[in-house]
Amino acid sequence: MILIFLMPATVFYLLLTCRTEQASVLNFPPPLPPLSTFWSPHAFLLLLAWVGLQAALYMLPMGKVTEGIVLRDKSRLQYRINAFHAMGVTALVVGAGLAAGLRLSYIYDHFLQLAFSALLLAFGLSFFLYFKSLFAPETTLAPGGNSGNPIYDFFMGHELNPRIGSFDLKYFCELRPGLLGWALVNMAMLVKETELRGSPSLAMLLVNAFQLLYVVDALWNEEAILTTMDIVHDGFGFMLAFGDLAWVPFTYSLQAYFLVNHPQKLSLPVAVGILLLNGLGYCIFRSANSQKNTFRRNPNDPRVTGLKTIPTATGRRLLVSGWWGFVRHPNYLGDLVMALAWSLPCGLTHILPYFYVFYFTVLLIHREARDEHQCLRKYGLAWQEYCRRVPYRIFPYLY
Repeated sequence: MILIFLMPATVFYLLLTCRTEQASVLNFPPPLPPLSTFWSPHAFLLLLAWVGLQAALYMLPMGKVTEGIVLRDKSRLQYRINAFHAMGVTALVVGAGLAAGLRLSYIYDHFLQLAFSALLLAFGLSFFLYFKSLFAPETTLAPGGNSGNPIYDFFMGHELNPRIGSFDLKYFCELRPGLLGWALVNMAMLVKETELRGSPSLAMLLVNAFQLLYVVDALWNEEAILTTMDIVHDGFGFMLAFGDLAWVPFTYSLQAYFLVNHPQKLSLPVAVGILLLNGLGYCIFRSANSQKNTFRRNPNDPRVTGLKTIPTATGRRLLVSGWWGFVRHPNYLGDLVMALAWSLPCGLTHILPYFYVFYFTVLLIHREARDEHQCLRKYGLAWQEYCRRVPYRIFPYLY
């Protein structure tokens, strides 16, 4: 119940604080503008148009169709893998809009109204999802959102894979409107900074480049999301709906938003150091995920046949060498190294741009604990042996 209000409050606290001259998290509460300024019909329609565009691209017969994991009723849902195609078409649409005189800095100028519109959309979608789930078959309900407590189930998600026909609502929201929206917001901040100062700063260029790489990587490797906890285990309720539609585009872009009003000068050596740090994080993140996904698809693939494994009672084997012999969750380690690199261009005088680092550390430690519980229950003694041989969870020699 508390999180339903705390999550939106956190978003607006961060955005309002970022707008102030001091941008200090200690100045609480931040100056609150008139409540009427949060609502804009134009901003709401613009957000609906953006989601509608992504929904239309999702439905186009581009890309391949693949199957998800086996569900409780032994069926397997089909998913169209075309997020990377959607990104390309979206880039063309935005480019055409810019050529026709579209002011991308509108996003910066109406950031609060767009964030409020995303909040309303997330609540509306969540109520729809909950009422739809009341009529869903028992086999389609989510293990974690089937408590019988309406508020808890509304938050966690009562139905695992809610669909309208072949349109998978959770899968669509997971990557499309929010993740692409994050990249678009960053670009809008770069355009706004250019309008104010004549050219984008090196810090803004680094933040845009780093985070665009992350978004492109996620869309290029879209199929890998079908084995994540969000898709496999979690229901689709307010937690994921708000996270996908509001939290991701409006808090993950906080560094770029901060830099518009709090410019930072980076020397070339510092910029190169930050670039190398992000490269290291991305290398760990992508190599670890690729190693895991390759092994899951085909354990006999030449790229992974030389890796050591532990047999389990389920018939599957656990990787115990390569990146997965270094720490138990090397992809999380890479994620956190990149998170730090995204914030460093904002300098060291404000803690606000480092919110993502702190938040993501807490999130991944919590997710890691949940992963550990699930793996122990699934693999039993084999998982205990894996933990003995790979003692560090995320941070080598620390945790």
